[in-house]
Formats: sequence, structure tokens, C-alpha cells
Amino acid sequence: MQAKAVAKSIRIAPRKVRLVIDLIRGKEVGEAIAILKHTQRGASPVVEKLINSAVANAEHNYEMNPEDLYVSEAFVNEGVTLKRFRPRAQGRATQINKRTSHITVVLSEKKEG
Repeated sequence: MQAKAVAKSIRIAPRKVRLVIDLIRGKEVGEAIAILKHTQRGASPVVEKLINSAVANAEHNYEMNPEDLYVSEAFVNEGVTLKRFRPRAQGRATQINKRTSHITVVLSEKKEG
């Protein structure tokens, strides 16, 4: 049984979120949250909130035990890109891409035995 949580259109570039996601993949939920609390990255609070949401989904929807959960899958996909323009020299303008992320965390129960 698996429990999932998805956060869409988060205003952090996927490349930055992947650095945080790679730290917690395969870890137990308690350990993953401890790692996120001590990681000084902008994406850490967002991913921590997402894990807490997935734990709540597991408890409420599937009656899973929160102590037996671990992060079985965690990945980031690119969302819509907001395009902004910045004035430059000699009357020109350049495009600034403000990237967004779709973050997915899947929790599974450890198998006994």
C-alpha cells in the first residue's frame, strides 16, 4: 500500500528542489523530516510540509502506521514557466524565466520479516 502527496506549481526551480529531494529518498519518515529541518535550503520547508501531508493521507485514507512509513519515491517535474522581461542596455529587454515545480512524494510501509 502506498500513500501519495503532490504539490503543484511551487515557485521554486526544479533543479533546486531536486537537491533537497535527493537527500530524503529511501529514508524513514522521521529521519527524512529531521534531515529537512536541518537543511538550509529554500525548498526544505515545502518538502517537509509535503511529507507531513503524505503521512496524514496514509493514516487517514489507508489506516497505515506512521512509524512504519518510508519515502519510497520522491521526484520533481517542471511546471509552467512564468516569463518576465527585464530592461537592458540600449533599449533592449531580455526574458527572465521564473520556473515552477510539481513535487511528488510517495510513502510505503516497511514489510515485516
